[in-house]
Amino acid sequence: MGSYLVRRFGLMLLTLFGISVIIFLMLRIAPGNIADILFDAAGFVDPTEKAKIMADLGLDKPIPVQYAQWIGGLLQGDLGYSYVSDRPALREILPRIPITAKLAGLALAFSILFGVPLGVVSAVRQNSALDYVLRVISLSGLSMPSFWLGLLILMAFGAWFGTLPIYTAPPPTLWDELLLYSVPAAAVGFRSSALIMRLTRSSMLEVLRQDYIRTARAKGAAETTVNYHHALRNAILPVVTVIGIEAAFLMGGLIVTETVFNIPGVARFLVEAIRWRDYPIVQNLVMFIAVVAVLVNFIVDMLYAVLDPRIKYSD
Repeated sequence: MGSYLVRRFGLMLLTLFGISVIIFLMLRIAPGNIADILFDAAGFVDPTEKAKIMADLGLDKPIPVQYAQWIGGLLQGDLGYSYVSDRPALREILPRIPITAKLAGLALAFSILFGVPLGVVSAVRQNSALDYVLRVISLSGLSMPSFWLGLLILMAFGAWFGTLPIYTAPPPTLWDELLLYSVPAAAVGFRSSALIMRLTRSSMLEVLRQDYIRTARAKGAAETTVNYHHALRNAILPVVTVIGIEAAFLMGGLIVTETVFNIPGVARFLVEAIRWRDYPIVQNLVMFIAVVAVLVNFIVDMLYAVLDPRIKYSD
């Protein structure tokens, strides 16, 4: 296990290094930068003014030097300054991470609590009326974009309750926060729960046909024990993989949902930073999302060994 962990952490660091290089180069290759935007917006015509902006922002230095300065600061906890607000990038990013994390956590909890049990029920009641209803619901969830569902929810709230569940100010209490995030979390989690439900159903159907399931039933084991202890435990591995992918996706993939519900989270802020070519914000936010994805992938791999004793990460 020790040598496996060393190799795994080495691979994770190599992956993050590759991502950092790709992020940095892609931003520099993209046409236009913050100096061009500021130069055009201010109506400057003297090229020396643009050169001064480039020098003030450090964009006149060679790309390898800029990359080395960014990585060096990143390793020391210095994320640089936002080009737009001229505030430390860390102060701009940190307040938005808990907002997106809470929204993503609620959406993931919604998808798991609904997707896994309903997937099991759909598999156990295969080809019944309930199974057909659940399959239609899952297909609907996969077919409807979350932002479109979010707009429908806003329209329904406006028509029925005369109010909109959008973010206007920080919630004063934990309960108010839960209520505020539950609506967009349900809109996002519906798609994820539909995906988890279908995968759980197909994986359960495969396991329920195995000989040891018939043996358990023949020995008189309760149906609940057969379905949830024997079958689900052996069918859960591909579901855990998808849950991990969804968890990583939700930290950076809530762009439209945060925009629709006016939530000042990471994903929405990232889009605004890309529009302004705010390099320090974009680079550090994408690296944060990459770190979350790598760590989630590592945790999922470790869960495999916990859920299935046949899997060993030996030296």
